[in-house]
Amino acid sequence: MKRTVPLLITFIVGWVLILSVFFPCAEGLGEDFSVFFDIIASIAFILGGGNLIKMFGKKIVRRQPGWGYPLVAVIGFVVTLVVGLLKMRITGPSLINIKGDYIAQGSYFQWIYDYMFKPCQATMFALLAFYVASAAYRAFRAKNTDAVILLVTAFIILFGRTFLGTLATIWMPQELEFLKIPNVANWIMIVINQSGNRAIMIGISLGIIATSLKIILGIDRSYLGSDAK
Repeated sequence: MKRTVPLLITFIVGWVLILSVFFPCAEGLGEDFSVFFDIIASIAFILGGGNLIKMFGKKIVRRQPGWGYPLVAVIGFVVTLVVGLLKMRITGPSLINIKGDYIAQGSYFQWIYDYMFKPCQATMFALLAFYVASAAYRAFRAKNTDAVILLVTAFIILFGRTFLGTLATIWMPQELEFLKIPNVANWIMIVINQSGNRAIMIGISLGIIATSLKIILGIDRSYLGSDAK
């Protein structure tokens, strides 16, 4: 029974959401199911937060190696949650404003986002630049024909985005305008790169459709856990 009911719910909800896109008579029911999804997602957020505190709490209590990082994560999570739920603000007659907007000007939640989260996020992306440069160096080594094509293409795009790239072919006549490096770089990005992106997106879409049908029809039961078989 504990497997049959989830499979039946998945089957019904999945087909209703699909049919609601093509048949107006099922559109209202599809919107209702979407609201139920939001409710379930909200519960999942609560479970996720509880699981975070539980897992990190064990590491903090047991003083496992690196327990300071979980401590910072838990403190940041709890402080941000309290500030956001109570809609605490820096300015105003009262510290707590339940009826106000949690991202209103002067709110602590917005302050945490602007002056703590965004700088940390920018720092992480800045550190990734070194890994990207290392990976690019290994990928652009001209070991074979594919690597040579990748290297030449990358050079044209990078050089075409600079001022020197514009100056290098500025002498070319109007008839050969399409051969200028900036125009070649734009053509690669718009035509070749866009074609590759669309092919990838089509492949991803087909994979999503196949996986969704497997879940709806009960072929893939991995979401049921270890008792799925």
